[in-house]
Parts: sequence; C-alpha cells; structure tokens
Amino acid sequence: MSCRMLALMTRRLAEVAKKVGVSEATVSRVLNGKPGVSEGTRQAVLTALDVLGYERPTQLRGNRARLVGLVLPELQNPIFPAFADIVGAALAQQGLTPVLCTQTAGGVSEADYVSLLLQQHVSGVVFAGGLYAQADAPHDHYRLLAERNLPVVLINAAIEDLGFPRVSCDDAVAVEQAWRHLSSLGHERIGLLLGPTDHMPSRRKLVAARAAAAAGGGSLPDEHVGRAMFTLEGGQAAAAKLWERGVTGIICANDPMALGAVRAARRLGLSVPGDVSVVGYDDSAFMTCTDPPLTTVRQPIEAMGRTAVELLALKIAGKQVASDELLYEPELVVRGTTGPVRG
Repeated sequence: MSCRMLALMTRRLAEVAKKVGVSEATVSRVLNGKPGVSEGTRQAVLTALDVLGYERPTQLRGNRARLVGLVLPELQNPIFPAFADIVGAALAQQGLTPVLCTQTAGGVSEADYVSLLLQQHVSGVVFAGGLYAQADAPHDHYRLLAERNLPVVLINAAIEDLGFPRVSCDDAVAVEQAWRHLSSLGHERIGLLLGPTDHMPSRRKLVAARAAAAAGGGSLPDEHVGRAMFTLEGGQAAAAKLWERGVTGIICANDPMALGAVRAARRLGLSVPGDVSVVGYDDSAFMTCTDPPLTTVRQPIEAMGRTAVELLALKIAGKQVASDELLYEPELVVRGTTGPVRG
C-alpha cells in the first residue's frame, strides 16, 4: 500500500472517529466487520461515513445497494408524477427502492443529484426527461455514471453518444397521427409548437411534421413553428403568435402547452374547436376534464416505465443489455379540441 493511500485511510479513520466520538480502533473494527462493537456504535460509524461522503466497504452496504435513483425534471407536468408512480411500483416488484430526485428552478441541479446518488451507493438510475434530451446541455454527469459502470436507463429521446439503453415513445409516429387527423378535418395551415431547438424529441417532431406536410403536397413554413418552454404559459405565448399568423390547427409537444394554446385562442376571440383546433401530446392526467376535453397523442407510459425498470434490473444483475433505443407506438385520442376547419 502506498504512503498516500495509507494517509488517506488514516485521515478517514480519524474523521469518522471524531464524528462518532469513539476510538479509531473501533472504527477500524466496524469497517473490517470484526466483532466486539455494539449495534448502535456500528450504525453510528456507518452513518458518519455517509455524512462525510466516504464510500462504505462493499460488504457493509447492505440494503443501500438496493436503492435506485429516479431523476425527473419537474412534477408540474402530470406526465412525470405518472412516470414516477409506474417506475416506483415496478422497482418495488424487483425488490428495489426508488430515490426520487426532482429538479426545481434555482434548486438542486441534475448533476448535483447524480453526485448525491453516487454518495448513497445506488444500484442504478432511471432518468425521465433529463438534460440528455438537450444537445447543448452539460452531459458530464452522464459520462461520470458511464465511467463508474453504473446501470442507467433513459426514458425518451436522447443525444446519441451516451451509450445507455433508451425507452422512447415514437415522436415521428405521434406527429404523423396528429397531422393526418387535422388534415382529414380540412386543415391546411397547421402549426407546430415545440421546445428548444436543441431538444431531441422536438427535433424529431419537426422532421416528421415537414415529411407529413410534404406527403400531403404542402409544406411547413418556419413561421408556423413556435418554440416555448414546456408550460401552459409558454404554450399560450407561442400559440398566440401562431394563431395571429393564420394557422387553423396546432400540434403541441405536450399537454400543458396545448392547454396554453386553447387559452391563447380564447383570448383572441377564437372558439375551440369551432374556429381552430389543438392537439396535445402525452395524454396526461385530467385531460378528459378540460373544457373542451383535449385531443392528444397518448404515450404508452405503463409499458415504457415497466420496460425501463426491466432493463435496469438486468443491468444490475450483471446481464448484457444493448444500448439501443426501444420505440413504443403512441395512440391518437380524439376528444373535443379538434374539429372541421371553418369553411
């Protein structure tokens, strides 16, 4: 053992001993699994290791190795609590316990959560809607997870070079379904409401929309593509511009944006679906309760969430899992926000 390693171990023993109020010899006995230490002292030493940020010896991790991080970008959009319920239940069936990490504006970052999860010695991490979906966002924390060889599964589209398994809803099929629906109702001036330009699912939706427009003998001009944050307020602001430019139907990147598009139409004196039509994406909770009920494209989140956990469990068990993307078919759900174009 090098002098440097010995110095580090000695310092660790001293810090933990001081934290707990016991001798370094007692700490050493706990770390080496030796008898002669009370259960209360043993637990106090292990807790001190965690608090000080030291890694527990493998043989002392116990049930902590059954923890799995579940990292979500927010809980305001109902689709993310739905994913949390499904993934959490599936993890429990595998004997795993989720550690929910939810970001808030100005709060703990995704990278900070990864650091905390590594300190907790989690067995793996499931991400839904994270920075992996943004090409221009920082990705160093994902590469750290890859370097540690920690099992990770991503839900929905990601940048290509991370090397993790992905479980995604097929964004292209979702837009094709929505576009065909509006076209069948006579809409020719169809707009698209997306997230930032570096957002991978939005990029896929845009490519699919342009292809759908071309297949129908038309086009999707740039002025019919709006960009916004994935919120009701963001959708309202961006949709107002699209309505003013004369579009008669809008396909949105999520349901809150679609509700914002409905509100923007009403503020402009337009009726939905009498004058204009709106299609959402996700079919998140309570979309049947809006006025009118929202036409949307449903993500198969039950199947996606369970598959993500199955892949993670295989990786935790040491099995080989291909870092491919599994694409799930969405379903158009027609309700009250779409109707024939006004003649």
